[in-house]
Amino acid sequence: MRTRVHYAWVIAGVTFVVLLVTAGIRATPGVLMVSLEAEFGWTRTVVSGAVAINIALFGLLGPFAASVMDRWGLRRVVLGALALLGISVALTTRMQNQWQLTLLWGVLVGTGTGVTSMVLAAIIANRWFDARRGLVLGVLSAANATGQLIFLPLLAQLAAERGWRAAALLVAGAAAVVFVVVLVFMRDRPEDLGLRRYGRPHDAPPDTGPRPMAPMAALGFAMRSRAFWILAGTFFVCGASTNGLIGTHLIAACHDYGIAEVRSAQLLAMMGIFDIIGTTASGWLTDRYSSRHLLFGYYTLRGISLLFLPLTLQSGGSQLAWFAVFYGLDWIATVPPTVRLTSEAFGRENTGVIYGWIGASHQLGASMAAIGAGTIRQVTGDYQTAFWIAGLLCVAAGTSFLTFGRRTFSKAPAAALATA
Repeated sequence: MRTRVHYAWVIAGVTFVVLLVTAGIRATPGVLMVSLEAEFGWTRTVVSGAVAINIALFGLLGPFAASVMDRWGLRRVVLGALALLGISVALTTRMQNQWQLTLLWGVLVGTGTGVTSMVLAAIIANRWFDARRGLVLGVLSAANATGQLIFLPLLAQLAAERGWRAAALLVAGAAAVVFVVVLVFMRDRPEDLGLRRYGRPHDAPPDTGPRPMAPMAALGFAMRSRAFWILAGTFFVCGASTNGLIGTHLIAACHDYGIAEVRSAQLLAMMGIFDIIGTTASGWLTDRYSSRHLLFGYYTLRGISLLFLPLTLQSGGSQLAWFAVFYGLDWIATVPPTVRLTSEAFGRENTGVIYGWIGASHQLGASMAAIGAGTIRQVTGDYQTAFWIAGLLCVAAGTSFLTFGRRTFSKAPAAALATA
């Protein structure tokens, strides 16, 4: 007898497409940085400042987005975010002044992507899946890298051949297409279709657990737990070393060493290919092995690769390609075990909103690294110091899971919740 595909997999597919396109939109300023500098005379600090605002809002809006989705419906909120993104990016083709760059690429695009952030992946995985949650979360997290894979080389080629405005219009059009996909296929909860979560037994009692905490109440509760500070602190470093530093500045750093924009965009795309593998594998591993040990390995290896990146850039060629492979495998492999530890420490019903605050720390780290690395480049003339600082922070973050985290995450979540 033929088994019907559970609609949870359709929801996961739609969410993957949403995250893919919004990742492409968020990555666009990194491709356009040199073009904007050439046309308008804006320094990298100015462009990095707009990117920093974008990244900060991407994270800070996450916990509030989780609460709004719970109240107004996931489908309705995602549609609004996609409409805002499409209109804002299209309007960037008309900008002439720095304040317009800050408003459009910084505030409005940051707001739109903040709603369709990593929190969306956590909400979908917890709301629609009992089985295969780690794997689904890994695949959805990999959508951020897949967005780079699809968009960055094409955007760099368009910017080189037809100007940066053509690249901006492409991602605006992609947002419009995904708007239609969400309108047709997205649903808020399994119960809307008379279904249970994927993998939930038919004879299991209906969900009657408590509703998620409000964003500020969740933050107040989480801040009393050492688990939150370890997860938020290490995710701060994660954001600084990926979106903020490499995602924003690698193309510009390669340009400093005479490597063409198209070639450096291809390197980021290569990272995207291998991050699909790495993050999906991380989800599979998270379902089977200690999240603490996985995070120790991910952060430590990432830190070592950053410490050697200045030498790698000098050598270029195959050495830089190997860096792209190695770093790509580790790009956001941290997400599945971080979400798992969040769920274990604070309960399934609060995973979305508390992970939203942890994700906000990720993006604050990315924001500070985006503006900080741009400032270091302007003052010193290269990115070497920025790479070394990020590398040392990653090694420290990994070590924390074998020291502070060893006892912190051995406690039962019920005991932690009982103290709330």
